[in-house]
Amino acid sequence: MSKIKTAFFCSNCGNESAKWLGKCPSCEQWNTYVEEVISKDDRSGEAAWKNLSPGKKEIKTISIHEVLSAEEKRIITPDAELNRVLGGGIVTGSMVLVAGEPGIGKSTLFLQIGLMLKDIVTLYISGEESEQQIRMRADRLKVRERRLMNNNNNFYLLTETSTQSIFQEIKKLNPQVVIVDSIQTLQSSYIESTPGSVSQIRECAAEFQRFAKETNTPVFLIGHITKEGNIAGPKILEHMVDTVLQFEGDRHYTYRILRTLKNRFGSTAELGIYEMTDEGMQEVNNPSEILITQKEERLSGTAIAASIEGQRPLLIEVQALVTPSVYGTPQRTVSGFDLRRLQLLLAVLEKRGGFHFVIKDVFLNIAGGLKVEDPSIDLAVLSALLSSFEDVPLASDICFAGEVGLSGEIRAVNRIEQRIAEAEKLGFSKILVSKYNQKGLKNHSHQIEVLMMGKVEEVYKYLF
Repeated sequence: MSKIKTAFFCSNCGNESAKWLGKCPSCEQWNTYVEEVISKDDRSGEAAWKNLSPGKKEIKTISIHEVLSAEEKRIITPDAELNRVLGGGIVTGSMVLVAGEPGIGKSTLFLQIGLMLKDIVTLYISGEESEQQIRMRADRLKVRERRLMNNNNNFYLLTETSTQSIFQEIKKLNPQVVIVDSIQTLQSSYIESTPGSVSQIRECAAEFQRFAKETNTPVFLIGHITKEGNIAGPKILEHMVDTVLQFEGDRHYTYRILRTLKNRFGSTAELGIYEMTDEGMQEVNNPSEILITQKEERLSGTAIAASIEGQRPLLIEVQALVTPSVYGTPQRTVSGFDLRRLQLLLAVLEKRGGFHFVIKDVFLNIAGGLKVEDPSIDLAVLSALLSSFEDVPLASDICFAGEVGLSGEIRAVNRIEQRIAEAEKLGFSKILVSKYNQKGLKNHSHQIEVLMMGKVEEVYKYLF
């Protein structure tokens, strides 16, 4: 019999303690410690994995100049949006954590990608579904995926939750890509606690991390999220992996956004946009067209912002509604935008423009379900607020790119050339930018008219 011991783990950061603590000394969160039964004789998981390792690596200290510098090898997938968020393709030996709400399309997307990698031996490990359920989902991925499935003899399924059994099957198959759905369902026999607990998630992720690094095999871990929207499990899970991707968007709508939260091999500001259809997750190559509503008549409170997400320029529709406040305290409601940023812009309009928003209810929405953090949409938000306040529609052929400062000045934004080119491509005839962006427009050769202004007052006089 192995020696059994009880320990306490912080459910937020994974810190271990011999006794219960009210406040975690590591992450300083209250009431996060939970008791778990652990086995202390062999928790490292070496027994499960050491037989699969090709040979023991010699340990020695070397100078950094002795390390050969080379670009990481990547597997280019047929999915351009996934390649974008991963920084150019799947890096061999990398660990990727993908999280999102139930039903948003995580399993569908990676089942479809596994089927599309017809020249790559792919192992899809499921702890949540049977082989028949996965086959039924694969059959629902019509046309392109069904044709690939009939020709793809390199896609294998394994429905198992024990990591020891999984690694025995991996040793027989020797796959080139491993997809785990989901990490919260796996359990290691070296930990006595239940699947999904802090210690089980940490140990199972550590075993797959050793496997990925020693065999140079990329591993995708599909993860759950909590009701607060955070990735389930200890925070150390996000630190262990190389890349963290998160699905955003409402599962009741068709569009999904795959956002990079962490990436050791590329930019952390990238996003990929998908459309959920009967044929699975389809890539959206020109998202600006779907983020701008096609209207027959002009309405007040709508402005178009030229934004940048990672390397991709996007034109986003900002919708504002300003109404007289019925109650004593005016409401401030936002969707896809920072509430404190909205209050800042309203304060600028109150102080610098003399507009009395203090007696108005203000509602702001970013169309398409996007959550935008780019400060360059400030000018579009401000214009939409003024348009709704005055109840005067803006011209349909103008868009905005500029950050608004506390003194009412319009500040310059980066990569202005890309924003202007995207606006011109979608048929806009005017773009309003900061006059401090002149340095970035020395070689301006676009057909679109670039309006340069430095103060909020100038924008109001021009628009109204």
